[in-house]
Amino acid sequence: MHPLLLLPLLSLLPRAGGRGQLRAFVVAHSHMDVGWVYTVQESMHAYAANVYTSVVEELMKGKQRKFIAVEQEFFRLWWDAVATDTHKQQVHQLLQEGQLEFVIGGQVMHDEAVTLIDDQILQLTEGHGFLYETFGIRPQFSWHVDPFGASATTPTLFALAGFNAHLISRIDYDLKADMQKSKKLQFVWQGSPSLSEREEIFTHVMDQYSYCTPSQIPFSNRSGFYWNGIAAFPDPPKDGVYPNMSLPVTDSNIHLYAQTMVANIKERAGWFRTSDVLWPWGCDKQFFNASVQYSNMDLLLDYINKHSEEFGVTVQYATVGDYFQAVYSRNLTWEIRDSQDFLPYSSEPFQAWTGFYTSRSTLKGIARRASSLLYAGESFFTQYVQKHPASSICKCKALKQLQSLRWAVSEVQHHDGITGTESPKVKDMYMNNLMYGMFNVKKLMASIIFDMNNAKKNGEVYSSVYNKDSGIPGATDVDQYVVVYNPLAWNITTFVSVSVSHSAMSVYDELGHSVPAQVQNSAESYSTYDLYILVAISGLSYRKYHVKPLDGKQSAFVGSSVKYKRKDITPADQQSRRLFPVGNNCYQVLFDQNTNLMHSITERETNQTIQLTQEFLEYHVNGDVMKGPISDNYLFAPNASAVPVSKAVELEVVSGNLMTETRQYFYSNVTAQDYIYAVYTRMYTVPEGYNGKLLCHRIEQEYRVGPLELNREAVLRTSTNLNTRQLLYTDSNGYQIQKRLFKAYLNNTVARNYYPMVQTAYIEDDTTRLMLLAERAHGVSSQGNGQVEVMLHRRLWNNLQWGLNYSLTLNDSSVVHPVIWLILGTKAATNILYKTSGLALEHRPVVMFGALSGDKPKLPRQLQQNSVHSSPVAVPPNLHLQTLSIPGWRYSSNHAEQVLSVRMGKQKQGDADFSRVLLRIRHLYEVGEDPVLSQPVMINLKSLLKGLGSVVLVEERSLTGIWDVNTLKRWKWKTAQYPSKGFSNSTETSENYIVTVHPKEIRTFFVYFQGQ
Repeated sequence: MHPLLLLPLLSLLPRAGGRGQLRAFVVAHSHMDVGWVYTVQESMHAYAANVYTSVVEELMKGKQRKFIAVEQEFFRLWWDAVATDTHKQQVHQLLQEGQLEFVIGGQVMHDEAVTLIDDQILQLTEGHGFLYETFGIRPQFSWHVDPFGASATTPTLFALAGFNAHLISRIDYDLKADMQKSKKLQFVWQGSPSLSEREEIFTHVMDQYSYCTPSQIPFSNRSGFYWNGIAAFPDPPKDGVYPNMSLPVTDSNIHLYAQTMVANIKERAGWFRTSDVLWPWGCDKQFFNASVQYSNMDLLLDYINKHSEEFGVTVQYATVGDYFQAVYSRNLTWEIRDSQDFLPYSSEPFQAWTGFYTSRSTLKGIARRASSLLYAGESFFTQYVQKHPASSICKCKALKQLQSLRWAVSEVQHHDGITGTESPKVKDMYMNNLMYGMFNVKKLMASIIFDMNNAKKNGEVYSSVYNKDSGIPGATDVDQYVVVYNPLAWNITTFVSVSVSHSAMSVYDELGHSVPAQVQNSAESYSTYDLYILVAISGLSYRKYHVKPLDGKQSAFVGSSVKYKRKDITPADQQSRRLFPVGNNCYQVLFDQNTNLMHSITERETNQTIQLTQEFLEYHVNGDVMKGPISDNYLFAPNASAVPVSKAVELEVVSGNLMTETRQYFYSNVTAQDYIYAVYTRMYTVPEGYNGKLLCHRIEQEYRVGPLELNREAVLRTSTNLNTRQLLYTDSNGYQIQKRLFKAYLNNTVARNYYPMVQTAYIEDDTTRLMLLAERAHGVSSQGNGQVEVMLHRRLWNNLQWGLNYSLTLNDSSVVHPVIWLILGTKAATNILYKTSGLALEHRPVVMFGALSGDKPKLPRQLQQNSVHSSPVAVPPNLHLQTLSIPGWRYSSNHAEQVLSVRMGKQKQGDADFSRVLLRIRHLYEVGEDPVLSQPVMINLKSLLKGLGSVVLVEERSLTGIWDVNTLKRWKWKTAQYPSKGFSNSTETSENYIVTVHPKEIRTFFVYFQGQ
């Protein structure tokens, strides 16, 4: 083997051992959590702003010094509010000279277990757009050093974004030890079974020391290598003296420091195949005083290099890119890893990090609602701008409203955000930012509807007020409307629910036709009714429904209620079962009158019946560190099997022509006053003339859980007679499915068999599958044959001092209302249903209320021209329109031009670019998953978007938009499968607007319309 020596310096050095001299790459970094214990504002004030100010100043003082910058949220706040013009010029220079490198480049370092792929892409695109527009640079390496376990979606995501290598750290402690011993911490990862080698990526797993510098130094009781000490909150100390500053490097200790560092470098070198050693220098909240850091390290590196023969090591400041370039240049052949992920993650035998899959369920729910509202708002605004170029709404203000939600949704994807592993004040920060962004986007959508309904343009009135019946008492020129927008690019038929104060209601569409609806008493409130309206809306379109109190033949069906008294569910003698049916055209569900519990479900098409019961249980966990392992925000450590929570169940069945809702209330005993648990199960019957396929084939469940007692973890366990062999399938970030075998461990078996469910989980036997679809992340497990349990809520307190100091104890006394849809059927049938159903749950229609006044009645012909839904956007059922937005970035699509304009300093603040539309299309199926739906799809982008205007130009881009796919050449690492090394270029480019989308591809385009 001939090592390719990159630097002339190295060729002068003697070879040590068989692999040549060891070469350590000292990567200076600061791990900056966007949240966690302190809010973003507190962190900026205490240390984060100082990191960038002092690092930039220090890098200018020595050409050999380097640093990597990661989270863009902090960098952008510094750039916009703190950096001087001089700092800004220096950053440009340092980037050009390779001393400063942006890695990942997203707003945050996203969590990998409980995030949705759409939101991962959003936060990455948000950061990349800023970096490319401001500096003309494109990040090419990842640095996922802290997420709790590694998903197989992430390597695919980073490959699609143009990265050349991926870096992870937190994987199971026992697996890491094995990989370390056998030198298998580096491999080529094919994260997607369908995209396989096209989107593979070289992956480096950090060794046992992970991303922090080893701080043990034998010659001092202080830590070593952390010369600036640790950050102080709330204020930086005036005298610059921080707690726990390492001993400065002096003539008397430099040899000891060098010996310690070299010993660590050599230990690490033994775990890797090349003589290049990655040596991270930094940790959480470091480099707020870069001067003291670099001045000490300069001396140490110089000393080691002067004595490199003696030590057998050379050292240099480096970026992550320098390290990967060196490994790549070695030209070795690497093993391939398939699409298996590294979840769940255990750091020690009793520390399974599977609690965070459920922690702070309310935050997880709001984060997903916000993401879904953003998705709707983006396409709504994009269509409006294209169709109404001379609109009355200020586009710049509208873009700022969207940006506030983009920023908030990006921020909460941080690995201590949506995970629920933050302190209460940081949770409040995320919630406030999400609520503010949602308020802005709702306001924008309402103003667009208002504008399109009330404005006279080119002599045509955009008004949808139908002929009023003057006989309605109290009718005025202002009517109550429900406006419903379908953000998906398919026709949908579904129900939306509205809270009303009367049971006698009528609903009409824009033409004055009666719309099927059902009204019933509300489960949660005694004073209101729930009105369910059947809506049929084409893709990316909205409809207006007029709701008015009215008794008569047109009024909504009223659901009638039957209450079954509370039943003891633990009778000693099982008396003969009395079963009663509840159902629709697709399913019949039998309930047991002796217990008021579900008994079985029959799928009508195949006449297949499965036994199915559901019960709530709680894991009781220990809160005293003196008594054994504890559960906390991160960890799940049950001290025994889960315990059933209720001994009595009350049942109410509300049935009507369109929907049947069963309401089960679970009580701790027959005489208890209050319930902590409830399940509302809804099944729909769709009238003739509507496409009710998806609606009929789902059993919607909403749970009400809480407030829990302390140190309880609540699960819903669904038990069936399917012979599943305890096999569970869960989704990976809503992108692909992972097969989960139940594994027995020496310790902590229950917790180590919990997995994240972001959108989907299922169990199956040879013929039948039971699918669960979720609207927020949960922990999920199969603790017995035929069982699947979902953790819905956690409330914990423990006396671990570290957790108390940072208020990380998860004393969450809230009530949560998660929703799960059940689908039962053959594998073939559920395959067709579950992707579209999962997206229908994720992107439920946006419902807006309002009183819209308008001109006097128009003829139906003019009503048909109602602005948005006259030109629907529709893709085939195996594709998903993943993004349709106006990002607003002002960078040039031509890289040479963009780099030139940055160098010339022409990137001045100007108006956003409204002419460029960002479009992403995703194929939902894997190769071979379905005989029809797994086929490649040809789609004509010009005709797909004709409703928005005439497409004049389409450019295919990398996932985050910053590369032209024709010029994107990623490093191709040598594997046994592909012995020749080179560059990989992955996509076939679109000719005359026709694109063929292959299984699992996510294709990204910039689209330009005529006249924009």
